[in-house]
Amino acid sequence: MSVSELRILENGDELAREAADFVVWAGEQALKSAGTFRLALSGGSTPKALYALLAGPGFARRFDWSRAAIFFGDERCVPPDHADSNFRMANETLFKPLKLAGDRIFRMRSEDEPALAAGRYEDGIRKEFGAPAPAWPRFDLILLGLGDDGHTASLFPGTPALRERQRLIVPNQAPQGTKQRLTFTAPLINQAHAVVFLVSGRSKAPALKAVLEDRAADPERYPAKLIQPDNGRLIWFLDHAAAAELPVEQQRVISHEE
Repeated sequence: MSVSELRILENGDELAREAADFVVWAGEQALKSAGTFRLALSGGSTPKALYALLAGPGFARRFDWSRAAIFFGDERCVPPDHADSNFRMANETLFKPLKLAGDRIFRMRSEDEPALAAGRYEDGIRKEFGAPAPAWPRFDLILLGLGDDGHTASLFPGTPALRERQRLIVPNQAPQGTKQRLTFTAPLINQAHAVVFLVSGRSKAPALKAVLEDRAADPERYPAKLIQPDNGRLIWFLDHAAAAELPVEQQRVISHEE
């Protein structure tokens, strides 16, 4: 079980800069060891700021994105041009500005029937990683967020996806918004070399405290507690607002790029 590393930053802008530094560092390490950087993206407003920064003038030239293979940890079951699509957000903020080649971007075909789309995405991951079942592919870096309800990716409280132990990708239901989702399973996430949570905003503070501090909190209620990399790093990038309910000594934790 991994020990959580906390990096608490002043605000969302500082969080995005620190996270961007880490993504570039992780990518460089992956290229040195394997020649490819396999990254899984998250949706949401906090990652959006990160992607815009990575594609901006300060970061775009620091990493050779032509050597990355980019995936998605979850997706809403909408067409790729829909306003709710995680792919659309990443495409507009990261892929297009960096002029990334389409064959290195692996989107979930979320417009298809969910079970079929999940199976095809799993097959695609296994092919890219050369990891036929029952082997577990190992991402270099998986980015995640945290919902006010303690969910991460599209692993929602009390849903069947929380109990999946064999599949890489499954359909799942959200309690609100676009209800039909596709999501990485917890066992797949826990194989990664590094898992990074990006959490900002005061509304996340109660769930964050439960996930990090309450040993008795049930993962069925707070699914983010399921994320414990088997042999990798677990890093939380937080702003002060999200960390407001953590113990005072933890709120002083500030770390910078590798």
